[in-house]
Amino acid sequence: MLGGRGLTSVIVAKEVDPTCHPLGNKNKLVFAPGLLTGTMAANAGRLSVGAKSPLTGGIKESNSGGTAAQRLAKLGVKALIIEEIPQGDKWYCLHVNKDGVEIKEETELLGKGNYEVIHTLTSRYGENTGVITIGQAGEYKMSAANISVKDPKGHIRSLGRGGLGAVMSSKRIKFITLDDNDGEGIKILDKEKFKKAASIFNKGLLSHPVSGNALPKYGTNVLINILNEAGGLPTKNFRMGQFDGAEKISGETMYDTIMSREGDPTHGCHVGCVIRCSQTYNDKDNKYLTSGFEYETIWGFGAGCTVDDLDVIAYIDQICDDIGIDTIETAGTMMVAMEAGILPWGDGNGILNLFKNEIKEGTPLGRILGNGADFTGKAFGVTRVPTVKRQSMPAYDPRSVKGIGVTYATTTMGADHTAGYSVTSNILNVGGHIDPLAKEGQIELSRNLQIATAAIDSAGLCIFTAFAILDSDPVSHALIAMINAQYGTNWSVDDWFNLGRQVLKTERAFNEAAGFTNKDDRLPEFFSEPVPPHNATWDFSGEELDQVHNF
Repeated sequence: MLGGRGLTSVIVAKEVDPTCHPLGNKNKLVFAPGLLTGTMAANAGRLSVGAKSPLTGGIKESNSGGTAAQRLAKLGVKALIIEEIPQGDKWYCLHVNKDGVEIKEETELLGKGNYEVIHTLTSRYGENTGVITIGQAGEYKMSAANISVKDPKGHIRSLGRGGLGAVMSSKRIKFITLDDNDGEGIKILDKEKFKKAASIFNKGLLSHPVSGNALPKYGTNVLINILNEAGGLPTKNFRMGQFDGAEKISGETMYDTIMSREGDPTHGCHVGCVIRCSQTYNDKDNKYLTSGFEYETIWGFGAGCTVDDLDVIAYIDQICDDIGIDTIETAGTMMVAMEAGILPWGDGNGILNLFKNEIKEGTPLGRILGNGADFTGKAFGVTRVPTVKRQSMPAYDPRSVKGIGVTYATTTMGADHTAGYSVTSNILNVGGHIDPLAKEGQIELSRNLQIATAAIDSAGLCIFTAFAILDSDPVSHALIAMINAQYGTNWSVDDWFNLGRQVLKTERAFNEAAGFTNKDDRLPEFFSEPVPPHNATWDFSGEELDQVHNF
């Protein structure tokens, strides 16, 4: 029984040649809702997309909120698979409804940004139509291009990492629309048991101090001050662990700004989200600027590039959403660009202009930058490039938050904080506490979280449900009870973790067949440098890191 990441990874591993070109005829793009998607389970509206990544060269799963996953689930679609490449140079769109999939030629929206695509398709098909689309970065087949999903407010959620927008472009699909009217709906075998378990699960999320309090009020950007205080906020391309301008870009400052400009400080990224960590950030004229303004984006273009102007970062976020490009990858790219002297440190408007005038227009420089930090580093001879498996590191310094460093090094996805979010125990004291500056316990922590995350992704659950799942036995048992009630299974918690283990083994086998070895499970050598304020270093040996996958 599979869904979400479990299903996308199994299909990719079974049907895609690991040695194929990611943008070639043999790759496949797989969309899958999770096991619980479309039900009354809170925060179960995530959509997983999988393929061989043009960025990493390995297997990739990326997931997001929005309206697409629940519409697919209510149509009874377990997986939507796009394969091969059409002959000729025409572009197409897909329309999915109760009768199946209709393929149409598309000309009107080619070259358009995601906001215009979503607005046009909403006008054409109605407010309740789900939309999956790529922007200009995807059309250019940039390795940092993402896939965008319409959210309940008509704004954008991103299937961000790994360049899957380029894979969608290689199939010459500009967008997919989803109409779940008269769909078969979600079948639940024992509705009463499901309802009871869902109530326990939902209440558990709301009563947890992180998912029920901090995230709803300040969003993920609550972490700026927390990580800065902990000395784990990567600053000036991972040279320091604290940023003097942190308060100016913090979650608290963002909240005050949103409130003063008549924005929306808290809403869900999909129907049924009770954590509501998203927000609407308006400009100085109280007009919409961006939403889903995340910690990783604000960190990357903020502390990472030493920019302390929250409005400038919001404009950068807006254009990234519009052209359809990953903010984590391109933040790392801009750090590398600053290392290369293309921009001075702290030049937020310069970053914005590179997106507007180079990446969006597909100029030679724009195409270099749009292919990510690793590619840009090679193009300009920069050696300080914060990537693993060619994917940019997110917003936690691995020397000061060692558990996340283990995850960066060893996950099948390339540097990815969500693959095993060790910040839980290292910084937030969720699921216990493990000293973030010490090596002890970090291998086991990352391993266990990577296993749990693979299972959570397979259920279609938001990663932030893990806070309550890790801290509360009633919540974790309610999760298993929902699955059993829906499918008539008799799973235990052990079965749940076995699902996660099998997903990871499947992904790792694909990567090994693609040519990856344990030597790829390492951090860049510059992390041997001490990082202030703790002067911590990355001190794990290769032999120690190799133990992560012993399960």
